[in-house]
Amino acid sequence: MSADWDQLVVNVNLATMGPAGNVLDGALAVKDGKIAWLGKKDELPALDPLLPVVDGRGGWLLPGFIDCHTHIVYGGSRAREFALRLEGASYEEIAKAGGGIMSTVRATREEDEESLYHSARARLRALLDEGVTTVEIKSGYGLELEAERKCLRVARLLGEQMPQRIRTTFLGAHAVPAEYKGDPDAYIDLVCDQMLPAIAAEGLADAVDAFCEGVGFSLEQTRKVFEAARQAGLPVKLHAEQLSNLGGSALAASFKALSVDHLEYLDEAGIKAIKDSGTVAVLLPGAFYFLRETKLPPMALLRKHGVPMAIATDINPGTSPLSSLLLMLNMGCTLFRLTTEEALKGATIHAAQALGMQEQIGSLEVGKQADMALWAVSEPAELCYQFGVRPLSQLWVGGKEVSGIRR
Repeated sequence: MSADWDQLVVNVNLATMGPAGNVLDGALAVKDGKIAWLGKKDELPALDPLLPVVDGRGGWLLPGFIDCHTHIVYGGSRAREFALRLEGASYEEIAKAGGGIMSTVRATREEDEESLYHSARARLRALLDEGVTTVEIKSGYGLELEAERKCLRVARLLGEQMPQRIRTTFLGAHAVPAEYKGDPDAYIDLVCDQMLPAIAAEGLADAVDAFCEGVGFSLEQTRKVFEAARQAGLPVKLHAEQLSNLGGSALAASFKALSVDHLEYLDEAGIKAIKDSGTVAVLLPGAFYFLRETKLPPMALLRKHGVPMAIATDINPGTSPLSSLLLMLNMGCTLFRLTTEEALKGATIHAAQALGMQEQIGSLEVGKQADMALWAVSEPAELCYQFGVRPLSQLWVGGKEVSGIRR
């Protein structure tokens, strides 16, 4: 009896990022948008002669990439600020001239949803062209209820209009807005008592994030945000240990955070805490590169304790205006000394775990969503090694081929 499938990919090598490892000369079948079978081609059961078959032409089939940390919805540009920094201007001088994060906040508040949608869509399309099938989008450039709502509505609309899966994160505790300058506690009260409950009630966020740093929010202020998130039934994530070590990762671990992100100043105590809580360490080499940082994340300790490491673009206008996950794979290897296997798992199964989606996506396994990318490469490491040539041949999300990709 022939297998009842919707589609079959043959003449392909599989880099599953799961228990099956790499399968040479393999095949993969799809049924109802999910992976129904995978293995060696010569182990295929009898086939329906009318079954649609895709010839992989000897390429490599990987899970669709996952960008698990972006700030893709924002207004304006900070290219002029970038130029001023290169000309020698200090952060303080740029801020006095109206630059910095507050310039993005002003621009985001002023732009309407249509404008924000179209600029974010261009960034999202760039990721799609690199095989990215799932993207997390944070708010955090509104810093008031209506503007935060606006950004999250745009993110939800992108999920409806674009092929990718979109997860949204409320990052109201990103910075202290100008109207609360000198009184961050009052702003955190606004976030916890009004903004977060309203956004949760409207179903606009899948998770809650905060920026725990000396230039952001304290441990106690972050704890208040996490407690409000818990009350709203939302999981948490955290920007932590980017510029200093405040112990944010250990706090996040105590709330069973999905991920802690940046982590250049993370210590071994924090690493042990996130390992015990099942929290993912998200590495952001784009910000490290763009800011010319020199302190590397503690890679050896993360490996020693077996902490899963994800990698993401951190797309944002101020510190990582880089809409390329393939570039992050290369930077992760060259700057952070990741192996190619670590980098690829960081953009697939570990990135899925950082979003709490590892049961649905992130690896090629029977029963998971058929989010798949076919690459014309000789081996998966080529995706980390080479940049500038886009070898993506075909892309599927939930078993449906994405148009405009095929080569």
